[in-house]
Amino acid sequence: MSDTLATPLNTMRTTALAAGAAAPLFSLNATPNQTLSLSDLRGRPIILAFYPADWSPVCGDQMGLYNAILPEFHRFDAQLLGISVDGAWCHAAFAEQRHLHFPLLADFEPKGAVAQRYGVYRPQDGTTERALFVIDGEGIIRWSYVSPVGINPGADGILAALEALQPQATQGARS
Repeated sequence: MSDTLATPLNTMRTTALAAGAAAPLFSLNATPNQTLSLSDLRGRPIILAFYPADWSPVCGDQMGLYNAILPEFHRFDAQLLGISVDGAWCHAAFAEQRHLHFPLLADFEPKGAVAQRYGVYRPQDGTTERALFVIDGEGIIRWSYVSPVGINPGADGILAALEALQPQATQGARS
């Protein structure tokens, strides 16, 4: 029997991709009949916010916070993408109810396939970790962070990573 199969599911750990790794490409449903591909966004910073599930209190607070500070992300020309294993219809209802103005991508079928590629799928409960990735315009992960599932990680780390992507001349002008 392999070590993975011998390990109880509730003790399995995920290992998120670290800074310096190439971001795995994907194409996921952004609406029930539209897909969004990571490669379509090449050339600008991308923020991937993996979250366990629509409608949970912490996830709602986290996505609401990111929605409120979208102008800060846009200041860096960054595109925010929320990703969970919920379906596109569930995302549509959640986004409408929370008045979200960024895409929520459905890593629904095969369930969690993209989260697995990023090392943040939780097989013990069929959801994702609460994980953040900042990807540069060339498709390289420049920052990643996995928060405890029950804690909103906020946006300070994302903003610091986006600031670090800026050319030195621009950073000096903002100081």
